[in-house]
Amino acid sequence: MGYYPIYLEMIGRRCVVIGGGAVAERKVEGLLEASAAVTVISPTVTGRLTRWADERKICHAARSYSPGDIAGYELAFVATDESAINAAVYEEGKIRGVWVNAADDPAHCDFILPSVLRRGALAVAVSTAGKSPALSRSIREDLESHFSDDYGLLVELAAEVRDELQRRSLRPSYEAWRRALNGGVREHVRRGDLAQARGSLLKDLGATLCE
Repeated sequence: MGYYPIYLEMIGRRCVVIGGGAVAERKVEGLLEASAAVTVISPTVTGRLTRWADERKICHAARSYSPGDIAGYELAFVATDESAINAAVYEEGKIRGVWVNAADDPAHCDFILPSVLRRGALAVAVSTAGKSPALSRSIREDLESHFSDDYGLLVELAAEVRDELQRRSLRPSYEAWRRALNGGVREHVRRGDLAQARGSLLKDLGATLCE
C-alpha cells in the first residue's frame, strides 16, 4: 500500500469538483464542512448544489470539463462516472501539480477518501486503500456504537485540561494521559457532569483545581 494517512488543513483551500450528481454533492458537502473554497464544473447539478451556488457557498460553472479547468486549484475531485474524464483530469493534474481524486477509480487517484466517523473534533477514518469502500463504510458504521456522541465532549475537555496544564508548566507523559482518559472521566462525561470530569482528569494527571 502506497497511501500515507494524512489530515489536510482545508480552510480556504481552492478545490474543484467535476460533476454535479449525488456523489459530487457528497464531496462538496464534506469540503464545505472543512471550509474549503469550492467550484463545481458540470452542465447540470443537484438541487442542493444549486441552492449552495445561489447562496454563494460555492461557485458553479454550468458546462462540461475542458482541459485547463483545474489550473489554479490545489485539489480536484472527479465524480462523473466517465473513465475518459477521470483519466484526462488525472493526467492534467500530473502536469499542473494538482492532486486528483476520482470517485471509485483508484487508478486515477493521487489520494483517496476514507470513510469518516465524526464526533465533534474527533474524526475516526477507515480505509481499505480503495479496495472496498463498502467495507470501509461497514466498519465505520460498526464503530458508531462504540464512539458515542459524548466523545466530542471528551475531546473538548481533554483540550481544555491540556491547555490548563501547559499554563502551569506541567507535562504529563503519554502513559499518564492514557491512564487518566481510561479512568472515571468518561463516566462523568457520559452523565453530563463536565465539572466533575474536569476535576477528575486534572487529579489523575497530577494537578488540582486550586493550584
